[in-house]
Amino acid sequence: MGGHAPVTAASTPLAGLTTMRVGGPAARLVTTTSREEIISAVQAADEAGEPVLLLSGGSNLVVADAGFEGTVVRIASRGIQVSAAGEYIQLRVAAGHRWDDLVAEAVASGWSGIEALSGIPGATGATPMQNVGAYGQDVSQTITQVHTWDRLLRRPQVFQASACRFGYRTSRFKQEQLPGRSGEPGPRGPRHVVLEVVFQLAVGVESAPIGYADLARQVGAALGDRVPLALAREGVLAQRRARGMVLDDADHDTWSCGSFFTNPTLGEQEFTAMAARVRRRCGPDAAPPRFAAEGGLAKTSAAWLIERAGFAKGYGLPGPVALSTKHTLAVTNRGGATCKDVLALAAQVRDGVLDAFGVRLVNEPVLVGCALPEP
Repeated sequence: MGGHAPVTAASTPLAGLTTMRVGGPAARLVTTTSREEIISAVQAADEAGEPVLLLSGGSNLVVADAGFEGTVVRIASRGIQVSAAGEYIQLRVAAGHRWDDLVAEAVASGWSGIEALSGIPGATGATPMQNVGAYGQDVSQTITQVHTWDRLLRRPQVFQASACRFGYRTSRFKQEQLPGRSGEPGPRGPRHVVLEVVFQLAVGVESAPIGYADLARQVGAALGDRVPLALAREGVLAQRRARGMVLDDADHDTWSCGSFFTNPTLGEQEFTAMAARVRRRCGPDAAPPRFAAEGGLAKTSAAWLIERAGFAKGYGLPGPVALSTKHTLAVTNRGGATCKDVLALAAQVRDGVLDAFGVRLVNEPVLVGCALPEP
């Protein structure tokens, strides 16, 4: 996981470093390839009073058309350290290591626990930030430690899984922001810079129990069944390709941040009120999906609400930005879109769902130097 001297460049366009392919230039881009280089680059920018943007895979960022007036630290560290841990294998993975490369290696090696997370773009260090999940798995099920640089205390930290405050698409690493200096309007970005992530995976040729109905159907199994790891990975990749969620330069449906909105989590009264509005709009037999969530809450499907609010697949075509033709949850760049275009469509969808069902969707990607316009 070592590196060489970090590479610094001025006025570098950020559009080409994000999967949404929008965004203006970075005043300064520093590419780091080791833990030590990441710490050095972040420390130097913080001590100089410069704004800092952390970028790895760029799959969860929407960057303003004006770009970023500060230092972008591109995390390009790679490497996996493997050690035995009884019936398990422990993997210490560099933050910049491509996530799907890690999943592919785990499947090929007979390590179970992350196979349902196949095909997710981006780097490993981003996965604990969002508690990345799909098809019945999320990374909080297998992460044992997260190694970070604490920008507030200015020292390395190691968080055990129990201290990470994992929740639905969130964690302490997403929630805790570095306070702004005196006179600054807001926080200075994440307090914790993820350097390495430690996973504990089971040793075996079969997947973890399948926890998602569509995946079970895809691989010809029942919920809770185990299947060969390679079959589980192939099934997930097939599902993701059908939804335009596997990156492909030739397919504009994949020029996106994946799911633009998180699935809403509602209290009982909120869910009941939303369901009543669904019946009024869609008919007496219409019922929104309901899944149990932590704390006695109910989770429903953002894609289901978007479609019932009148936004079909491909909504926005033939413009520069549109909902994916495969999946309504993805806002996509059809070529030549600007950040302003992306945010305008996302806000239109958010406001349409709010008007129809009284539920305000929350964006999943991080918005850098920009925000969804308010009605």
